[in-house]
Amino acid sequence: MNHAPSLAPDMLAALHRAAMPDFARWQRMIYATGGCAQPVRLHGERLTVDARAGEVLDVYRTADEPTGFLLTACGNRRASRCAACSETYRDDTYHLIISGLRGGKGVPEGVSGHPRVFATFTAPSFGAVHAYRERNGVTLPCRPRRNRPVCEHGEPEGCGRRHERDDPQAGQPLCPSCYDYRGAVLWNAHAGELWRRFTQALPSVLARLLGVRRAALRRTLRLSYAKVAEYQARGLVHFHAVIRLDGPEGPADRPPDWATVPLLDRAIREAAGQVVVPASDGPAPVLLRWGDQLDVRPVYVSADVDGVSDQRVAAYVAKYATKGAESAGTVDRPIRRAEDITELAVTEHARRMILTCFALGRLPEYRDLPLRQWAHMLGYRGHFSTKSRHYSITLGDLRQARADYRAEQARSILGLPAPDGQETVTLSQWRYAGNGLRHGEALWAELARQRIATARRIARERELESPTEGR
Repeated sequence: MNHAPSLAPDMLAALHRAAMPDFARWQRMIYATGGCAQPVRLHGERLTVDARAGEVLDVYRTADEPTGFLLTACGNRRASRCAACSETYRDDTYHLIISGLRGGKGVPEGVSGHPRVFATFTAPSFGAVHAYRERNGVTLPCRPRRNRPVCEHGEPEGCGRRHERDDPQAGQPLCPSCYDYRGAVLWNAHAGELWRRFTQALPSVLARLLGVRRAALRRTLRLSYAKVAEYQARGLVHFHAVIRLDGPEGPADRPPDWATVPLLDRAIREAAGQVVVPASDGPAPVLLRWGDQLDVRPVYVSADVDGVSDQRVAAYVAKYATKGAESAGTVDRPIRRAEDITELAVTEHARRMILTCFALGRLPEYRDLPLRQWAHMLGYRGHFSTKSRHYSITLGDLRQARADYRAEQARSILGLPAPDGQETVTLSQWRYAGNGLRHGEALWAELARQRIATARRIARERELESPTEGR
């Protein structure tokens, strides 16, 4: 007697979902979200009205949908929360960065000739940690200190092992009792302020190096930047930034001939060295500074000649724009109660930083720091990616262009006439109806995400083969 093979429960649920009468429409919606893992369900309606005649041109109601709702993407940038939306965010960030380096998306191509560097700002040391080290492609061992092989707690100050890049021990303190968790958490909490003060100090340092007043410098030069935050394995934030010199009108204006990469390099190093942020208003405030490791490299259009290529920089920044503190062994959601910390699936180092956030948050001298609110981020509360106003196109502009493109596609599919300069007003009313995927939908959403990701990868490969295409 032949028996049909039994199906896994998830596959059976997916097949049942595909057999439902609203599946075809739901599938089109999930493709429109890019295969979002946490789509938002909406109830409501949208009316498009002729602004002059008052005539209703189009009506959309979720009540008319087979599903009874409209799906929209969650928009979460974190890859750990939604791979589909983070991929969209990464692509947008890539185009934002690369357009500021070689032009395109409304930025003149002449910007590729402006002096620019890729700078990495790190945190200082708060204690010895296991480290991944390599030189010329060869992994090096952790080295103990020669003058004191063990710390005051009897722990060795170096393990001598060769840690691979993905070794879970990398970034963990050699001696947790020696590690300055208070200083580490406070540094993360003030890292955004350090960056702000650096951007304020940099023009003043440039003016001093040139022997002019800052107002005079502003009439001849403009600084533009785009930066992203990245967590190191030790749980501390560091920043990668593209910093560019323009003429006074921005990327369309060529800077003076004396505005060079060596000048920018020197100004960055001096400005970073003089920035100090006090950590509290107490009698003996902790003074926070950048770490000693500051890397500044010129950015070139394509070839790596004692610097780094623009495409590599854009890809690197875009990659880390979708990551959060979870890459340092912590969680990607807020922690509501202190008693939950012991049950978290995190590294012991991250657990100690989280506990420190909760402990410091109870002290009066840190009452202005929302450390408990940002404990899951190990104290960091700043934006992960920011840019100056004139660096390039904005993420909002890119999203609007995508929305306009999709609206044009929908108009074509529905057979609606082109606007032809007609002034219209859109009236919308939406109500939240839930989020996430229902039983049996995860498989189809993941298949949609994979197909879209494949199409994007092919498009990127073609762009790399023809870098000037599509500007």
